[in-house]
Amino acid sequence: MGVATAPSPPTTSKTLQKQHLEAVGAYQYVLTFLFMGPFFFLLVFVLLFTSLWTFSVVYLVWLYMDWDTPNQGGRRSEWIRNQAIWRQLRDYYPVKLVKTAELPPDQNYVLGAHPHGIMCTGFLCNFSTESNGFSQLFPGLRPWLAVLAGLFYLPVYRDYIMSFGLCPVSRQSLDFILSQPQLGQAVVIMVGGAHEALYSVPGEHCLTLQKRKGFVRLALRHGASLVPVYSFGENDIFRLKAFATGSWQHWCQLTFKKLMGFSPCIFWGRGLFSATSWGLLPFAVPITTVVGRPIPVPQHLRPTEEEVNHYHALYMKALEQLLEEHKESCGVPASTCLTFI
Repeated sequence: MGVATAPSPPTTSKTLQKQHLEAVGAYQYVLTFLFMGPFFFLLVFVLLFTSLWTFSVVYLVWLYMDWDTPNQGGRRSEWIRNQAIWRQLRDYYPVKLVKTAELPPDQNYVLGAHPHGIMCTGFLCNFSTESNGFSQLFPGLRPWLAVLAGLFYLPVYRDYIMSFGLCPVSRQSLDFILSQPQLGQAVVIMVGGAHEALYSVPGEHCLTLQKRKGFVRLALRHGASLVPVYSFGENDIFRLKAFATGSWQHWCQLTFKKLMGFSPCIFWGRGLFSATSWGLLPFAVPITTVVGRPIPVPQHLRPTEEEVNHYHALYMKALEQLLEEHKESCGVPASTCLTFI
């Protein structure tokens, strides 16, 4: 089939009010991504030593009883996923979703999402909200965005991200989703993870994929088709201070990642009130998320290394083809090629 694109936001000139709403949409996502988890973690802890200690105790008791929910499908909220703020976030860049092939809902899928970028903005917008009409573009599919499992240890924040359909990128969680009797489950995995965020340099397309094969094993265990997904522009919305491989700064980043599960990055955007100053507001660069053609995968409960390597190679080739077919229409120079590490 041909390429189908989610309806684009109006191209008429934006009013000042519309520009402000879009900036608020983009900025609130940045602040939530960076600070909501630590804020509520500290708040619950601090309240234990005040006259409001009962609030923390009640929540912690409930948290204990609810501990396994993230690994059992979570608690998504269509009301949260359809809030108007996400359409403002979409329009700020803007973010687009492109469909290149049918994904029939009579089977399950493992979508490999690349590149990770700093904050995975395109993937959250397209798969965790309905701002680009995922359910209309891919009827019958139920998307799940798999993220760092440690995020679900943070009080309140865990409940917030579960409402979007986020789940831990753990074997227990993903096996639970792909084992559901209802087909049409679409697990979106940012294969490069936190390590790939260190290479989120504008204009570069460096993917941590060479040795990442767990998602292929997952697809083989469940007979779920592999689908390459590439988000053009994801690396361009922030500027990143990249340290040379082998430098002590890079070593510190890798060590921190091993201990905490994520990589500390030095990045910046533009100022909230001035485009010429530094700040945390992302640069308004178009993000186009292209969903590729599915790669049929047989079900083998105990896949061999040869099988894993075979489908991993097919996936890498399909991802390269996806870039070649869409890079020029997405504003990427024709000479650009993917770099796998």
